[in-house]
Amino acid sequence: MLVGSPSVGSPSVDGGKVRTVRTGPLAGLAGQLVLLEILARAGGLHAAGWLAGLAYGLVLNVLLGRALDGADLGPADRVTLTRATLAGGVLALAVDSLTGPVRAPVLAGLAAVALALDWVDGRVARRTGTASPLGARFDMEIDAFLILVLSVAVAAAGAAGPWVLAIGLMRYAYGAAGWVLPWLRGPVPPRYWRKVVAAVQGIGLAVAAAGLLPGPVVSAALAVALTLLAESFGRDVGWLWARRTSGRVLALPAAGPGTRAAPARPAPAAGA
Repeated sequence: MLVGSPSVGSPSVDGGKVRTVRTGPLAGLAGQLVLLEILARAGGLHAAGWLAGLAYGLVLNVLLGRALDGADLGPADRVTLTRATLAGGVLALAVDSLTGPVRAPVLAGLAAVALALDWVDGRVARRTGTASPLGARFDMEIDAFLILVLSVAVAAAGAAGPWVLAIGLMRYAYGAAGWVLPWLRGPVPPRYWRKVVAAVQGIGLAVAAAGLLPGPVVSAALAVALTLLAESFGRDVGWLWARRTSGRVLALPAAGPGTRAAPARPAPAAGA
C-alpha cells in the first residue's frame, strides 16, 4: 500500500537537486477542512466539533506524513485516507453530541460511507499489488478509531448504556496491555473472522447512531456485537498466551479485528 510513486507530487529544487514533494497528507488535510466547512454550513456542526475535527485532521496528516518517510500514498491508501477524513467528520459530530443535539442521520451517513470504503480499499490493494505492513496498520487504526468515535456518539445519544463504550475501547485496551505484557505484542495468524466481527461492530454502531430502531433492539444488537468482539480478542489472547514462552510465535503480520492483510514481502519504498 504505502509505496513510492515518483510520478506523484510536485517537483521542487533543493540545493540543485530535484526532489518530489509528497501531496497525500496535504490533500488529506485540505479534504478534512472542506468536509468540516460543509458540515458547519449545513447547520450540523458547531465550534467544539469543528475544532475537534481540525485537531484530528492536523494530527492524522502530520503522523501520516512522518510515517511515509519519503514515499507517497498508493491507490489503496488514498481510499483509506478518504475513510480517515470521513471519520474526522464523524468525530466532529460526535463531539457536538456531547453538549447538544446532533443530526444523527448525517453522522450515520458519514459512518456508513466510511465503512463501505473499508471493503473498497482492501480490494484496491489486492488488485494493484500495493499492500504493505504500514498500509495495513493505517487501515487498522482508522477502523479502530471510527468504531471508538461511533461508540461515543451512541453512548452520548442514550441509544445504549455507557457499557457500549467497551466496543470502542477494547482495541486500545488490548494495545495498552501489550505495554505491560510484552507477549501480547506478538503477531497473530490472519483470520477472516476478524473482518466479519469488525463489520458487525461498525454496522451495529452506525445503525444505533442513526436512531432508527427502538432502544431495546439497539441494546440487544450491540450486546451481541460486544460479545463477538470479546470472543475475537479472547481467541487471539489465548493463542499468544499458549506461545508466550515456547518460541513458537509465527512471523506473521500483526492484525487486529478488521485489518487489511499485508503481503509476505512488503512493497518496496521509493528508490529501493
